[in-house]
Amino acid sequence: MKWRYLLFILCLSTYCNAQIVNVESSRMQSDTVGWLGSVGAAVSFSKNVDEIFQGNIEAHLQYKTSRNLGIWLILGNVGFLKINNTRVQSDGLLHLRYNKKVNDWLRWEFFGQFQNNVITQIDSRILLGTGPRFKLSNRNDFRLYVASLFMFEKETEFTSPKISYNDIRNSSYISFTWLPRDFLEMISTTYFQPRVNKLSDYRILNQLAFQIKATPHFSLSLKWNYLHDRFPAGTAPKTTYNFATGITYEL
Repeated sequence: MKWRYLLFILCLSTYCNAQIVNVESSRMQSDTVGWLGSVGAAVSFSKNVDEIFQGNIEAHLQYKTSRNLGIWLILGNVGFLKINNTRVQSDGLLHLRYNKKVNDWLRWEFFGQFQNNVITQIDSRILLGTGPRFKLSNRNDFRLYVASLFMFEKETEFTSPKISYNDIRNSSYISFTWLPRDFLEMISTTYFQPRVNKLSDYRILNQLAFQIKATPHFSLSLKWNYLHDRFPAGTAPKTTYNFATGITYEL
């Protein structure tokens, strides 16, 4: 197994736990066959009325097959929130995805996911999905992708009594990567996830990420996340957002 990146990010952020996973920001662009991987950690502390401490640990593996026809992607994440010395809340995620090459401009994807999140009142969310991903541009300085997948979603909420839903959703996204300079990279991804039988029940996620290389090994990272869930679980807010900045170390 070949580890290429070790990430440690010290975040200064407002609190947010996104319910949609931005897989695009986790894809590694490489011609190398075999394993790639990363591990990261983030912490933040704020005090107004309460003292709030937030931490997060994440890791992922990517495997490219020897014939370059498929890519496996595994994502894991564990986070927690501590308010004063009395309340602790947590969330976790495991995501598995397979990207099958059909031709130079078309990939077919399969994925599964398990998630729980106390903050957004999700006791468990299980996803199984599949669909096409299209490459619209693959220039050295600009890459553009769009996708339209369908997924089965089983969700159980933190309510008393607990409420469960079984739904079919579309999960469409558009993503681009722009490299205007050798030391600067920008990635933007926007997801739209409506229920197939009730289009007014939808989620929108936008993530904008910048990375500025300061030295051959160190970069400055800036990331913005925005989530709007038309019908969130329980009494969770419809709109959440997050801004984070930190330092990335590349081996």
